Amino acid sequence: MVLAGCRSSDKSSQQADASPELKPIAQSEQLNFEDDLDLSSLQEALGRSLEFYEHLPSNEVLPFGERQVTVAVLKDSLRHFSRILESHPEKLKDSSFVVREFDLYRIGEGQAKTSLVTGYYEPILAGSLKPSRTYLYPIYRVPPDLVAVDLAPFGLKHCTERLAGRLEGNRVVPYFSRAEINNQGRLARYQGQLAWLEDPISVFFLHVQGSGLINLEDGEFLRVGYAGTNGRPYRSIGKYLLDMGAISADAMSLQAIRDYLRKHPAQLDEILNYNESYVFFRRLTEGPVGSLGFVITAGRSMATDHHHFPKGALAFLVSEKPRLDNDGRQVGWEPLQRWVLNQDTGGAIRGPKRIDVFFGTGPLAEALSGPMKQPGTCYFLLKKGSRLVTKEEVVEKGKSVR
Repeated sequence: MVLAGCRSSDKSSQQADASPELKPIAQSEQLNFEDDLDLSSLQEALGRSLEFYEHLPSNEVLPFGERQVTVAVLKDSLRHFSRILESHPEKLKDSSFVVREFDLYRIGEGQAKTSLVTGYYEPILAGSLKPSRTYLYPIYRVPPDLVAVDLAPFGLKHCTERLAGRLEGNRVVPYFSRAEINNQGRLARYQGQLAWLEDPISVFFLHVQGSGLINLEDGEFLRVGYAGTNGRPYRSIGKYLLDMGAISADAMSLQAIRDYLRKHPAQLDEILNYNESYVFFRRLTEGPVGSLGFVITAGRSMATDHHHFPKGALAFLVSEKPRLDNDGRQVGWEPLQRWVLNQDTGGAIRGPKRIDVFFGTGPLAEALSGPMKQPGTCYFLLKKGSRLVTKEEVVEKGKSVR
């Protein structure tokens, strides 16, 4: 369990896990800042990041590649951008203007598309508040025997995660795996079922997406969101199916995985249980809610690994998105380029080269997000002249670190 929450101290592991520097781009470099979405959604997402910063001390620092940045700098940068957006939005399309007003930092080297950009969405699923012949498969609240362990107070070097487990006598042991919960009924005694769904595939993909709308039998909707996990490592069943030759790399998508699972019911438990991570849910009155504790915005909110990049920060993302026909079928690819806010994270989003874009709620969002596994380039933005700090300065000045 300790190894799950602490970065290894051996040299090879440090090299493999090290952040690529966020490279500052030259002021003379010409970039295309044409945005493919409406500006009202950008204003909405900016407002939520600013609200998040209002709840943090100004001297708190967040990771910025191999360095750190204070909340004060991030907040000032967003306010400056917001003022320009409100008064002269056309100027934000002008590369020379943007690089005069802001310092931009590219993930990775050069203009090569070094990040893997995927997508996620909020599904709408049929369900019930009570089990029946149709609805047999539960989603659970956080169980009462789940113990959270924060290792930072123990002074263990490199520890950055909270662990989840359970008590066995006077020892903390790993919490039940997906197989133990699904196939051995380890949670049934707690009566913590929040709702029931039609099939285990729907439950699994709700776990992967982290939130959803459940269409109840009386026509009402129940919105549920992430409340915690069993602490087990996330393992991709897509990679598992790829390695076993079940789905080719070119054909891999959320839709292809779902189709394979439905056509091979005898393999269902084996494949789903490969991912030991299990998600617990809570009721939401609005949402979906990202890891900052605020509602995320379709097309504008992205998820990254917050050990590498600052929560709430503004960036410009360049990649591709599916082109759909009138029936929602993919017929090709088209450019994706837009201002985005770093407002979420996830169990599958690990390392400095992973970006997950939130596409919204329902079937259209699923059609857009499902095929996403495209290369991309991301530029984080700070107000011109903003100062970054090194990790050594953080330790020396005793700043609060998230």
